[in-house]
Amino acid sequence: MNATSSDAAAQAGPAASGRIVLLTTSHRVAPGLLSWPAWQALRGADQVLCADGAHPQLPYLREAGIAVDETSPGAQELVDACAGGRTVVVVATGEGEPRLTDGLARLAGSGRVHMPELELLPASYDLPGARLLDLVQVMDRIRVECPWSSRQTHEGLAKYGIEEAYELVEAIEEGDRDELREELGDVLLQVVFHSRIAEEGRPEDGAEPFSIDDVAAGIVTKLIHRHPHVFGDETATTPEEVKEHWLRTKAEEKRRTSVTEGIPLGQPGLALAAKLASRARTAGLEVELPRGEDVGYELLAVAARAEAEGVDPEAALRAAARAYRDAIRAREGSPALDG
Repeated sequence: MNATSSDAAAQAGPAASGRIVLLTTSHRVAPGLLSWPAWQALRGADQVLCADGAHPQLPYLREAGIAVDETSPGAQELVDACAGGRTVVVVATGEGEPRLTDGLARLAGSGRVHMPELELLPASYDLPGARLLDLVQVMDRIRVECPWSSRQTHEGLAKYGIEEAYELVEAIEEGDRDELREELGDVLLQVVFHSRIAEEGRPEDGAEPFSIDDVAAGIVTKLIHRHPHVFGDETATTPEEVKEHWLRTKAEEKRRTSVTEGIPLGQPGLALAAKLASRARTAGLEVELPRGEDVGYELLAVAARAEAEGVDPEAALRAAARAYRDAIRAREGSPALDG
């Protein structure tokens, strides 16, 4: 556009100023899945522009018969292109066209230009959970490009999984929601990291590779199967009935010969004792607690009693330990404390 056409556009009335539509899309949704208003705007436009020739939407737009000019006009050029009441649709890149929108804002603020009608039109929206795709992509890149992450193994990361789980529990018990959100992210990272490592497999060990999608598919299948009262024909109106469904379907899946199977022996002692007591009680097994002189047997009895009373012995002990910590700190700060 030359200066003469710019002057003419500036002198034209609002009715002749046209319309600019900034069309935004989400990279987390399959290309081509656009809203109906977006398709209407694209089909009704006098011109469609896109600065990114590799934009994932372009092949689908052209397949639908929409001509797209691969160009990156400046703000004044775009305003001029709308002269005479024309509609121009700009298919935004992933950055959202900040240079163009800033330029249009400056023109509008100058008061010297009759601006076209400006519209921001989201053409596709993120579905719930869409940011998980970003996490997978980030993890892919880190695994390849980071000198530390690229060398990690399941065994090397195991300790971090335990640490992050404990930090999550602490955030829950402290009631700190900001910390809870962060710790949930750290736990999620462990899942994605291990899944990314598992994609590579270990042929020397005969290990079959699997991905985060396989992990998600497995838990989805499990949840559906163990909730027949939600996804099937059975009914459950109380938490107790839900638990009954869960245990029954779990027993069918695992086909275990003992109620103790599947209990990780490496977990903290009180939690282990409580879990064993819970399994025995749920199965209706009356098993006398072993007796001995060691303090371990006393702790076993305490854990079993706590479980029977509906108390998590680990959480109870942590609460008591925090009170003890506070008492220690109070004593440390006491003027009467000997140096």
